[in-house]
Amino acid sequence: MNLEAIETLITNDIFDQMVQASSDRLKMNADFINSLNVFPVPDGDTGTNMSLSLESGAKYEADDASTEVGHLAASLAKGLLMGARGNSGVILSQIFRGFAKSVEGKTTLTAKDLADAIANGAKTAYKAVMKPTEGTILTVVRKAAEAGNEAVKNSENLAEIMQTIDVAANEALKTTTDLLPVLKEVGVVDSGGQGLVFVFDAFSDVLNGKDVSEYKHEPDEAEINEMVDAKHHQSVQGKINPEDIKYGYCTQMMVRLGKGLQVSKEFDYDTFYEYLAGLGDSLLVINDDEVVKVHVHTEHPGDVLAWGQQFGDITKIKIDNMRWQQEEIIEQDDTPVATPEKQEAPETAVIAISSGAGISKLFNSLGVTHIISGGQTMNPSTADIVAMINNSGAKQAIVLPNNKNIFLAAEQAVEVAEIPTKIIHSRTIAQGMAAMLEFNPEEALDDNAEAMEANLDTVKSGSVTIAVRDTTLDGREIHKDDYMGLVDGEIVNTASDLMDATIEMVNLMLEEDSEIVTVIYGKDANKEQADELRNAILDIDDDLEIEIHEGDQPVYPFLVSVE
Repeated sequence: MNLEAIETLITNDIFDQMVQASSDRLKMNADFINSLNVFPVPDGDTGTNMSLSLESGAKYEADDASTEVGHLAASLAKGLLMGARGNSGVILSQIFRGFAKSVEGKTTLTAKDLADAIANGAKTAYKAVMKPTEGTILTVVRKAAEAGNEAVKNSENLAEIMQTIDVAANEALKTTTDLLPVLKEVGVVDSGGQGLVFVFDAFSDVLNGKDVSEYKHEPDEAEINEMVDAKHHQSVQGKINPEDIKYGYCTQMMVRLGKGLQVSKEFDYDTFYEYLAGLGDSLLVINDDEVVKVHVHTEHPGDVLAWGQQFGDITKIKIDNMRWQQEEIIEQDDTPVATPEKQEAPETAVIAISSGAGISKLFNSLGVTHIISGGQTMNPSTADIVAMINNSGAKQAIVLPNNKNIFLAAEQAVEVAEIPTKIIHSRTIAQGMAAMLEFNPEEALDDNAEAMEANLDTVKSGSVTIAVRDTTLDGREIHKDDYMGLVDGEIVNTASDLMDATIEMVNLMLEEDSEIVTVIYGKDANKEQADELRNAILDIDDDLEIEIHEGDQPVYPFLVSVE
């Protein structure tokens, strides 16, 4: 790296290094960021969301062949926008949206350009949030921007300016603990702010000529399989037609480099990668000095194996026919595959984010036309929501996020969707279902949205999950592996036994005028336990009407609503 050059100008190559290093740094620290989430629930995913969001932005930037930093920044912002997941990912996308606007048309960046861009990123992020809260990522970016603006008054050295910005971000992060009472009680810094600090750390390291190769974590075989499974899970979650799968064979192999009788080529990563990239998509190539591991979706698995054999002998071959797998999934699902030939597009597409096949079927029975799989355990990206809206074939759409952490991504999707779209601000599955009771396909979009929004508060939402760590929250001592009852997002009770925790939570939810209790049991509960819960609730009040449904949702053994 040319240290003299980066003292005065950020070129396209240096900007690319900054972006890729920051993406690697976030990915490397995603689990640590997740651990900072205040609630000790097993779906704390700030780090995952920020990492996936920036990974999308970094890919857009890397694929842009422009030599202008302004153009590359715009690609980064576009990729972040489309890949944004969760509120933290969306705010990060807004920071770089403002950054990109500031450097529009610039071939290279000076220290002042960089400081101005970060300042505009802070300004844009604050505008994007309806009620900005201090003690969050917003505080971190604002304080960092202020430090940068002051520093450029006395210096034009890029490395010094970025280091000043980074130090200010780290100092601001420490203050988040005292700015938000809930952070202070638990004794952690803001998770989103920590994610942004890692981004600025990487920027500073690149501009100061430090080695950032250690950021690029090479996953082991178990992690590769997990990534592969995640990619495949995402590819088959929706009700896609098997014939629409472009590359039908998920092909994996491990090559022992230089071993075997068929070796005819010396391994070069770029050459190896580029050939496989021409055979399909979802390509993953990871190597060390001895082996290279490959995952790719292709129509020609034989060509993949033949290519690998030229570099060494092949072990651990795995080939899955994804079209056949999708056919199997469709056969097991009572909901038919929607195709243009068999199902007429609705006038209004009602799109719900849902986690669990049983919950998805409940939404369908209430009039939801399209399901995006996700929610607590994997927030869908802006691009996921946009794609569902635009491909619905409808003239207008309604989106039910069913999770407050999806609100900002949904709002960004509305801005770029091709058809008029309204968001119903449902924070839970129960609220989403309550909203659907007011949906009338004959009504105008605005009228439906108003009626559905007004019905959200007619239901109380309860959920039971397991604590992933010891903590103290709202004065309540919580132990790892305790079951916690949450009502409308607040922890109201804990117990070492699942049924004890659930029964106590329901008891706390009930009021004198309560009439209906709906219980949805997930993957970590069963029908017998649901029936036991029914009997316990009737013991409390035998006038209650109780509905039991199998939801198949992960993380939460029981979801309960009271009306």
